[in-house]
Formats: sequence, structure tokens, C-alpha cells
Amino acid sequence: MALSGHEARTDDLDRFAGLGLTALRYPLLWETFARARNPERLWAWHDGRLSRLRRLGIRPILGLVHHGSGPHGTDLLDKGFAAGLARHAADAARRYPWVRDWTPVNEPLTTARFSALYGLWYPHRRDEPAFWLALINQIDAIRAAMQAIRAVNPAARLIQTEDLGHTGATPQRAPQAYFDNQRRWASWDLLAGRFADSHPFWDRLCGMGFQQRLRSLEANPCPPDIMGINHYLTSDRFLDHRLDRYPATTHGACSYGPLADVEAVRVTDQPPGLEGALRACWDRYGVPMAVTEIHNGCTREEQMRWLREAWEVAGRLRAEGMAIEAVTAWSLLGSYDWDSLLTRDAGHYESGVFDIRGAVPRETALAPMLRLMAGGQVPDHPVLDVAGWWRRHARAIPSRPARPLLIVGATGTLGQAFAGACRLRGIDHVLTGRGMLDLFVPASIDRVLDDVQPWAVINCAGWVRVDEAEENEQACLATNFTGSVDLAEACRRRGVHYTGFSSDLVFDGLSDRAYVESDATAPLNIYGISKARADDVLLAARGRTLVVRTASFFSPYDTQNFAARLVTSLRAGRAFHAAGDCITSPTYVPDLVRATLDLIIDDETGLWHLANGGALSWADFAVGIGTALDLPTDLVDARPAASMGWTARRPRHAPMSSERGLIMPSLTSAVERFAAELGR
Repeated sequence: MALSGHEARTDDLDRFAGLGLTALRYPLLWETFARARNPERLWAWHDGRLSRLRRLGIRPILGLVHHGSGPHGTDLLDKGFAAGLARHAADAARRYPWVRDWTPVNEPLTTARFSALYGLWYPHRRDEPAFWLALINQIDAIRAAMQAIRAVNPAARLIQTEDLGHTGATPQRAPQAYFDNQRRWASWDLLAGRFADSHPFWDRLCGMGFQQRLRSLEANPCPPDIMGINHYLTSDRFLDHRLDRYPATTHGACSYGPLADVEAVRVTDQPPGLEGALRACWDRYGVPMAVTEIHNGCTREEQMRWLREAWEVAGRLRAEGMAIEAVTAWSLLGSYDWDSLLTRDAGHYESGVFDIRGAVPRETALAPMLRLMAGGQVPDHPVLDVAGWWRRHARAIPSRPARPLLIVGATGTLGQAFAGACRLRGIDHVLTGRGMLDLFVPASIDRVLDDVQPWAVINCAGWVRVDEAEENEQACLATNFTGSVDLAEACRRRGVHYTGFSSDLVFDGLSDRAYVESDATAPLNIYGISKARADDVLLAARGRTLVVRTASFFSPYDTQNFAARLVTSLRAGRAFHAAGDCITSPTYVPDLVRATLDLIIDDETGLWHLANGGALSWADFAVGIGTALDLPTDLVDARPAASMGWTARRPRHAPMSSERGLIMPSLTSAVERFAAELGR
């Protein structure tokens, strides 16, 4: 809530209501209240938020512990954990007696595994008795919390969430898979009083000294009113004894021997998936269900495909008679550092229905999807014509011919990069060279647009030789200005989204800070003039036009960029000359392409600055690349720009930033990945 800025934005709730949502999982965290210097002020904050939700017609589902261990002085292994949570639950229920739905502890089994079996989270234990103790303590806490809540509101419902997947295995590791598949039900079995003498784990837990507590749970059950199934593409696992087939990061061991633990979706044709999880839960319990988490940490179109698949699966099973109450768009504001399971503070952000990396939350393409689904309509976007990657590898056939994205500029670095990204992302596309679409011939533009019928056009063609432009002004202007404007206008007439690219060379370099979208242009050379003129016309025209202003490209897949030439020179032991007094924001092409495609899918328009976060001289950039690749950086010769032999003037200080959102990774991250790719 703090990292996303939601803590300070009351209008977020109005944004959520605008999506057509009828319920919202919302935190009322025990730990937060326990450490608050002024708990009453925190209660008042929640008063305002929950009252606002009530007025907006959104039913809150209050969560009290979310992958937590309670406040200081307690933890998952403490016998006082349950009583402490019950006191907080009682306070919450008395404050909000009208709230019907509660999740006192989110994913207790998953939390117990990560905290007491794998040692990743506090209290960092790595033994099975500690795992079962942590789980049983959480189950007791859920039971005690619901007793306290129902003393105030007897109609209160327990919505109990848990990550639910299936484990497959080679025959040599089948016993471990059986164990995992039985253990996945432990939270719900314990709550429902089904952990009795006949349970597969009864003897095992009694041997650890838990018999009395198991009897207590059996005698006083607290069965969920709704089973909350959290399911991800990684939830289904596959255990393989053949370690040589998998990277070392997947290797582990169990009592049956060494194994590789991998995502089933990557190695098996048809893992059970979300549908299998829902069917198995319904068959076992026959209790109403909700899909309570379905986030996909991936590119935008794959997030959309996963959401659509979850919605379709839930609808199909509901039509069969299964009581499925909801599908949850988890999460609205995205999440931080889940790629490392919160084990390091790396600031890695994954956007959700909104992207919060700008001044205000920006709707992604998931937002209109939710509105359509909430209104009973089928979401329609060209990227949904193709199945998700987890289906494509099984040769799934799209339900209809895919509508293409048109990429203009087949011979350049950018055009090739976009085509490669589209192949990886399952985005149907057409890549054109000058022989197919000539920007100097308007009739050629019209013909291709009418023949291809694209849903969006990316113009990667253009004059890129900055120094040669000084003696070829008309040719540069014809390509970068006239041609791009004609193409954008042809797209506007057809209602097609258009994306063009601009440059940091539209600035004069006299600013003492990074340039942002609202800064006036003042180019110093012909190339910059051609881009600035095009920007003015494109941004003034009506239509779905996106202009991406970027800076100095580097890529491991193109031998002509600055970084690639540097590496070639240093590896050969040759000196490399670089300007030491020109400040720029180097841009990693794979990051630029990914961010631009996401913006296009989101139907973004206007001007965006996209460059990897950072500002340094060309010489310092060269040293950074050399250091990352362990090359001799003493060969980097930092020189004044005046001695570089450039014909065209360059701005001395032209780093770039954005007012609209910092959606590109840091330059440090980009250099690391560039070096790793070249290392391979």
C-alpha cells in the first residue's frame, strides 16, 4: 500500500469502482495496527476507505494477515499467535459490524512452507515439525478470529485462500509427488475438521506431537464458506530425477533422492491448470469457490490472455453446475519484488490492471477487459486472437485468424527487434521493407494498409545517419518528417493506432536536468530538426498516435551500435574513443521494444520518453560496459566532443526522464543483461 502510493490516494477507490467491480480484497493488517504509533488514526484511515467502498457499492473482503508472522513479539511458531489475531479480529468486527466477508490469514499453507520449511521468510526455519506447527497455529488463528468476528456478525463468511496446484513426476519421484498432492489440501482439511484418524498425514503429525491439537480442530471445525483458489502458471509442478536436463537453480532433494522441481507448464503437454484445480477442489469439498488470484508476471498480452482464460474456465465450470462466485483481478495496482519472493528489496515492479509508475495510476489494457467482463461482454483485443504461450507450445489453434500488427522498416535495428519480440510474444505481425511500403509514395502506404488491415502500425523506418543528414537535408526531412506524417495520417483516416519514434537530439542540451515530455524542443542539427518537426505535427493531429522519444541505442543483437563496437574494440585490444563531455541516457533496445509494445496494447497516445534510467557520458558508458564484461577499460579514451570528428552538433547534456511514467528498467540492470547476453 505504501510502495504503490495507494496509502495516500483516496481516488483509487473511484478508479476501482469504474471498472465495474462488486467486491474488493482489502487489507486491515494486524501487524500494521500493532506497530502504529497512533492506532486510532490508522483506524480512522480505514474508516474512510471502507465507508467509501460502501458508498461505491463495492463489498470489502477484509484480510488480517497476508504472508505475515504477526507483530513484534510473536511469530508463526508462537502459541500466542492465535489469541493475538483473535483480539485484532474482534476489534475489527466491532468497528465494522456490517462487513460480511473475511480472510483472517491468506494462504496459510504457502506461508508455512516459505517461513518454516524453506527458510525464506521469518522465522526462517527449515524443518518439517516447524512447518506443521506454523500451519496449525495459523489454522487456530483463523478459527479464533472467525469466532470473534461471528460473535459480532453471525452471518460473517470465511473466504479461505490457498495456492492450489498439482505436482506431477517421473516414476522415480512419484512418491514425493503423492505427498505434495495430499499436503496441498492441508489448510482446508484442518479447517473443515477432516484431518482425522483416516487422514494420510494423521500418523505423521501425531508422531510429531500434534495429536491433541488435531483432535481439537476436528471437534471444533471452522469450514470455509468459500474456497479461494489462488492459481498461477507456476502452481503446477513437475518433479524429475534426471537433474542433467534442467538448470542448477531447479535442483533439490527429497527423501527419495535428488530431483529437479520445475514448472509443469514448461515440460508437460497438459498440466491440470486452473480448470484441474477447480474441479479437484469441487470434487473434494463441494463448497462454493472463487478464483482469488490469477496474476501473470509477464508482458501485457500474456497477462490479458491469462485473465481471459481464467474467466472462460470459471464461466464454463459454473455452467456445468459448480458454484463459482468470482474471478479476482489480482492485483489492481501491481506488485513489487515477487520475482524474488520478497527475499530482496530490488524494487522490481510488475504492473497490474493499473500501472503506478507515473504521477497517477495509468490504466493498462486489463482495465477495459474488466469493464467488458463486468458488463457481461466478451473482451476483444487483437492480441487475444492468439493463445497464451502456455497453450502455444501445445500447438493450440487460435479461435480466429489473428489480426496483424504492421511494422514498417525491415532493414533497421528497431524493425528487426520489434519483429523478434512479436515472434516471442505471439503477436501476429507483418514486417515491411521499402519494396512493399515506400514512405515516399502515399499510394504505396494506402495500398499496404488496405491489404494488411493492421490494428496498429509501428514506424521503425527513418533516416538515422546524423552526420550525413547535414549534407542531405531534403532526404532526411522527406523520410523523418514527410514520410512519417503521411503514414500517420493514413492510419488516422482508418482509425488505426500509429507509433513513431523521436530522439533526444531534438534538444539543445542547455538544461541542467533531464528532459521530460513537456520541455520545448530546440534541435542543433538537421536530424534533430526532422524529428522535432514530425513530433509537432504528429502530436497536434487527432487520432490514436503515440510518439516515443528515446536516446542512444545499444543491443547485443546489432553489431553497429556504440556498445557493440566498443566490445569488439576492447576484445581486440584496440583503443576506443568516446566523448567524455556529452551526457546521454543509453537505451537498451529489448527494453524499449517491450515497453513500447505494452503501451501500444494499452492504446496509449501522445508523447512518451522511454530510456533506461540513468545519465552519463559516452565515455563513462563505455567504461561501464567494459567493466560488466571484464574487458580492459583502460583502453577507453575519453575525449572532448569537439575532437570526435562529428559533422553535426550534439547537445552536451541531454539525459531523458518522463513525467508520464518511468516504465523502463534501470541502466544498471540493462548493462548487466547486455553483458550476460554477450557472455552467452
